[in-house]
Amino acid sequence: MRMATVTRATRETNISASVNLDGTGVYDVATGIGFLDHMLEQLSRHSLMDLTLRAEGDTHIDFHHTTEDSGYVVGEAVSQALGARKGIERYGHAYIPMDETLSRVAIDFSNRPYLIWKVNFTRDKLGEFDTELFKEWFQAFAQSAGATLHVENLYGENNHHIVESCYKGLARALKAATAIDARQADSTPSTKGVLGGSL
Repeated sequence: MRMATVTRATRETNISASVNLDGTGVYDVATGIGFLDHMLEQLSRHSLMDLTLRAEGDTHIDFHHTTEDSGYVVGEAVSQALGARKGIERYGHAYIPMDETLSRVAIDFSNRPYLIWKVNFTRDKLGEFDTELFKEWFQAFAQSAGATLHVENLYGENNHHIVESCYKGLARALKAATAIDARQADSTPSTKGVLGGSL
């Protein structure tokens, strides 16, 4: 089992997350932010990655720190669970339709963090959640997971559908990229023999 637990404690947040990349999509998430919980539950369920997460943050100020730091913690847990990344498919992608919306997500667990974010919202908030914070979560996840991550909403009207399709896209792409290829189970999926560093 590829599992890891990560804790991040700062003056702004205290967050702990446990993941099992070879799970069945069981989740137990409590961030204090209902919409973020909903998105992390989607991430777990559709990637089949088991996820337990507990977060306490300065939500009396706003949701920024808790959202961003939860991305860091989940990404770091995924990275630790991958270990040396031997045998993984490395690349994954998904097209996710959700009613009128279609989003595309592609990921490379290259150990070269990078985010391309082409997602626009027509509302500043979903409930009490600032829509600009979704980019912050994906940026933090890509950085700490060591992933090149491209997220693009191709079209859509409903802002809830747009962001949910992005999280589900990440889930499916993550599931594909972290799968073990039996033909290269003991080797690193790179001609360099290592992941990360220069191209």
